[in-house]
Amino acid sequence: MRLMTIAAVLAFAVSPAMAQNYPDRPITVVVPFAAGGPTDTIARITAASMQKSLGQQIIIENAVGAGGTIGSARVARAAPDGYTLLIHHVGLSTAATLYRKLPYDTKTAFVPLGLVTESPQTIIARPDFGPNTLKELIEYIKANKEKVSYAHAGLGAASQLCGMLIQTALQTQVTTVPYKGNGPIMNDLLGKQVDMTCDQATNTTGPITSKQVKAYAVTTKTRMSTFPDLPTADEAGLPGFEISVWHGVYAPKGTPPEIVKKLSDAIVAAMKDPELAKRFRDITTEPVAPERATPQVHEKMLISEIDRWAPIIKAAGQYAD
Repeated sequence: MRLMTIAAVLAFAVSPAMAQNYPDRPITVVVPFAAGGPTDTIARITAASMQKSLGQQIIIENAVGAGGTIGSARVARAAPDGYTLLIHHVGLSTAATLYRKLPYDTKTAFVPLGLVTESPQTIIARPDFGPNTLKELIEYIKANKEKVSYAHAGLGAASQLCGMLIQTALQTQVTTVPYKGNGPIMNDLLGKQVDMTCDQATNTTGPITSKQVKAYAVTTKTRMSTFPDLPTADEAGLPGFEISVWHGVYAPKGTPPEIVKKLSDAIVAAMKDPELAKRFRDITTEPVAPERATPQVHEKMLISEIDRWAPIIKAAGQYAD
């Protein structure tokens, strides 16, 4: 026991020096989703910009599985030295309720370092679907709930959360069809095998522009510059409806404040980087305002989203375990 105590004291004693020299080797950012997906793309763009101010290489590691909880658990268990980080989206907040037996406490296992982007979703349908406006879609769903099929990319996916929110707002259940990704959903939507879905604008801009799908609304408070004529859900018939796919960067609990500050400063600098802004625009998203790329704002967002989604998920009775 005495040896363990001495070791702990020594570890604490060298911590300030380690923090002062941080980073002196490459940093790993864990992406809990597959390579090539939206979160992976956002992580790689963000990492490339953060490297400029940190002066060290940032390596992306994809740790896939269980709705993002495998990668998250890997970071929760990592040494709190700033060399293993996590980038995750809104799913980190919903996992706190969707998974009743998580190997970590979502509210306390991580140090939020800063938000990086917040993307709208779009409510879309197959091109020959009858309703032409969101109000017509709402009326159609209420009158034909047994006939309507809603596709989502699995429990905890942003598309599933959006569908859950729609059904909660309408107090109407439709037939939900789970998929293993957004790609197959779009294929079946274009092939008229399913009726509707929600998906990130990063994935739907092309099909909407080419009129391969029918677009009803965007799910954020403001309209998209890409589609200025596409109304928000709030404007078009679902008052107060809002869901975005926000991404943030996290460190393990216990990471020294000096290291947290260096990482947060790097995120803020990245949000001001014109190259990052251009690359984000290319995938139909935007960097958050620099004042939102801070630990304080990020932590508040995480906690509020956990509290927001918990009653919705419990009322739906849809759990991932």
